[in-house]
Amino acid sequence: MIEFMVRSGVRGKFAATSRERARTQIWSNADKYLALGRQLSPEAGSRVVTVPKMTGVDEEMRNWSFFMLLKHHVIVNGVICQIVEALVRGEEPKGVERMDPRRDVLPGSDAGEELVQRFEDSVNDYLAMEKGLPVLRGTKERPHPVFGLFDAHKWHCMFGFHLFVHFKQAKLVYSGAVGD
Repeated sequence: MIEFMVRSGVRGKFAATSRERARTQIWSNADKYLALGRQLSPEAGSRVVTVPKMTGVDEEMRNWSFFMLLKHHVIVNGVICQIVEALVRGEEPKGVERMDPRRDVLPGSDAGEELVQRFEDSVNDYLAMEKGLPVLRGTKERPHPVFGLFDAHKWHCMFGFHLFVHFKQAKLVYSGAVGD
């Protein structure tokens, strides 16, 4: 019952969110990551920190460095970009159907300081692509692994929401890495 309510709540929130508001949320959330990431030395950004159990952070995601978290976002951002663009064109996203959301979005431990720029680029690339698309609402739908069927607009909203969900984790990892 709770799972159904959460799914319905997220879907309702996305339905009530304007395209421009979703863009603003993406930038706002991305800026928070960039502000932290730009302050980290390569050593601190690579330091793995264990966070407590929290909503939206699966067990295999609890032992990451800040740069690993950014790599996770780069991967997910790219997937969402592919999905939104394909749905608007009335196509099935290529390669996504074989993707395991529990495995294929996990970063390797090789994440370094270049991930700050790669993360920023992934956000810029997505927003540039999205800005050039016509209407996002009412497109074909593609299932999200947790929240059910999303059209391109709901996937657009998911981009910023995903950043938001992991930001508590990001703050804890950052604090643990710099010794706050």
